[in-house]
Amino acid sequence: MRKVVAAKLHGLHVTGANLNYHGSITLDPDHCEQAGIVPLEFVEIWNKNSGARISTYVILGERGSRCCILNGAAARTCQPGDQVIICNAIYIPEKQISDMTPRVLTFDHENNVIERLSYQVRVDPTGRYQFSILDESGVQQPIPLLASAG
Repeated sequence: MRKVVAAKLHGLHVTGANLNYHGSITLDPDHCEQAGIVPLEFVEIWNKNSGARISTYVILGERGSRCCILNGAAARTCQPGDQVIICNAIYIPEKQISDMTPRVLTFDHENNVIERLSYQVRVDPTGRYQFSILDESGVQQPIPLLASAG
């Protein structure tokens, strides 16, 4: 079994940090449904501002609120305005990786969805993996390459 990404909210901005709550992350149900994240599911949270990485579970906030609120101990890792990546994962047999199409949402500064993407892994005729990022119409998007040391 391999642990692979199943859905991702990329570039969501933290709207609140509530230290005196039971723990978790509160997210807009609209965002969760579009990506395929369910209530009580464990997610990884990566803070793009500080580099902090945490794991917690999802609770649903008010629909349409575009909220992203870190609760309990998680509130110590993110501040309102920080940009985060939220990712869930599933375990699957490696042979099924090409059957998956993880959904990825990207966001503007007000947590409006600006892109709906999916990841695609295919196996070429030589048995090598090929990776693509597709937009919602199925058009392949460029994959950023690392700059070479010159």
